[in-house]
Amino acid sequence: MANIKKNINEILDKNKINDLERFLDSRKKLNNINIRLIYLYHAFQTTGILITTIGTGYTLEYLIWTGIGFNCIASLINIYTHINDSILNKLLNNIKLIKDDKYIDENNLVDIEMFSNQNKNN
Repeated sequence: MANIKKNINEILDKNKINDLERFLDSRKKLNNINIRLIYLYHAFQTTGILITTIGTGYTLEYLIWTGIGFNCIASLINIYTHINDSILNKLLNNIKLIKDDKYIDENNLVDIEMFSNQNKNN
């Protein structure tokens, strides 16, 4: 019986170490991606506003729609950064649980219902 508990603890400890390494690597990658996405978001948003303004000033409908398209892309990029932030927070929570020795197994990284409700409130 003691041998079984020892084997179980070894498996769980190995799982914790593997998950911790994976979580830390994922956080690093997501942080790098988010930095790039934030720059892209501002570039697309600023370009969209500028193009829309020029199109409106000269009544060039194709420029207006192009600017609106740039702003739509910026909105999508913004959504991706928020999803990544949600994942980053869940990964951090899992890392804290491992550190506090309360970790059992990873939880769902993206809670789609929570994210949908957050978007409705905005």
